[in-house]
Amino acid sequence: MISDSELQIDLRQLIIAIETAVSQVGMNDTNHGKRVGYIASQIAHQLGFCETEIQYVFELGLLHDCGVSTQQMHANLVNNFDWNDADIHCKIGYRLLSDFEPLSKFATPIRYHHTPWEELKGLDVSPQDARVANLIFLSDRIDVMAATHYETDILLARKEIVKSIISYTGTFFEASLVEAFTQIEASEAFWIALENRHITRYTWDMGQLKSSQSLTIPQLKQLSLILAYIVDQKSPFTAQHSIRVGHLAHYLASVYGLEPGHCEKIEVAGLLHDLGKLHTPDSILEKPGPLNEIELSIMKQHSYETYEILRHIDGLDEIAQWAAFHHEGLNGVGYPFHPNQKELSVEARIIAVADIFQALAQDRPYRDGMSLEEICNILDAFASNGKLDSYIVNLAKLQQETCFNIAVGNPIEGSINMC
Repeated sequence: MISDSELQIDLRQLIIAIETAVSQVGMNDTNHGKRVGYIASQIAHQLGFCETEIQYVFELGLLHDCGVSTQQMHANLVNNFDWNDADIHCKIGYRLLSDFEPLSKFATPIRYHHTPWEELKGLDVSPQDARVANLIFLSDRIDVMAATHYETDILLARKEIVKSIISYTGTFFEASLVEAFTQIEASEAFWIALENRHITRYTWDMGQLKSSQSLTIPQLKQLSLILAYIVDQKSPFTAQHSIRVGHLAHYLASVYGLEPGHCEKIEVAGLLHDLGKLHTPDSILEKPGPLNEIELSIMKQHSYETYEILRHIDGLDEIAQWAAFHHEGLNGVGYPFHPNQKELSVEARIIAVADIFQALAQDRPYRDGMSLEEICNILDAFASNGKLDSYIVNLAKLQQETCFNIAVGNPIEGSINMC
């Protein structure tokens, strides 16, 4: 059982988890952030950066696309060398990280990581931030041009990639960065290391190097709110879902009588429960009608994806399970793990009720949000057939107006700190 008084989470492992989550948006390419981090770190090493600086640009590469939530945005970024609206995700990433102290040092370079060098050098940005922002831009564009050649003909295609990059020297990219790239790319090992089986292992190894900085519970909660925002922006029909499920789970846990620190952790699990939906096609999330058999089978994968993202973070084992079990039923009907009743913890049961309550209250592509009476009737039915914990459902019904207000985002007085 996780202690309610403290929970130290390694920042490096959490950064890798953020990259893993955000890269899910790429659907068939889920290693872009890892490769950008690797390329940037290799160029930085060639330039003589110190070890701390090399580690910084690696993590910056992992985080650089944290403002990307939709398939369409991802497609435009990878299919166009200089997309007109690339600045949108840069601004979103900056806004997400600038007020979060543990990661705020990455905010400004993320804000400018698609700004051409000839424009960037004239802006009010520190020389260091400008240079690393341009390093990430260079690394990002190298990977985009190389992506279709990994696992096949990358050692042949690299000549054209290098030629193209050199043509942008002084306009898009700072000259010394391009020169360092041309020096390291001469090694076949540089390109081979970018293939999936190698880059995932490299990132895993980097994750085993403990960060000197850990996150406290309040910081973890703040970061979970950031991740929840990223997930909720994937579709207008999921906007605010994760955040409100987190709030509602916190409230139900407090009504249940759990300690305040434990309620905070349940809220974190609620905020993170749908991380895996970043890998669900936008067309499925926004379909204006029931899902067919194939679409439903794809949708059912998201809980497992959530678990895979979170379980590799030391100290988050139970929170990962609470989040991943939000579609499991006490009666064994659910997905994707089918735990027995004893394995389905109180925390997971609370999140399951909060998730269903909020989803029913929210507008979806195929229906309007339901009334409180309709929600209570459905919760009763789920409790009767054994899908949901009847005791927790009854708690929600006893506090139904407060629960409904939390679910739809109405202000609540004196019930819960809605942060």
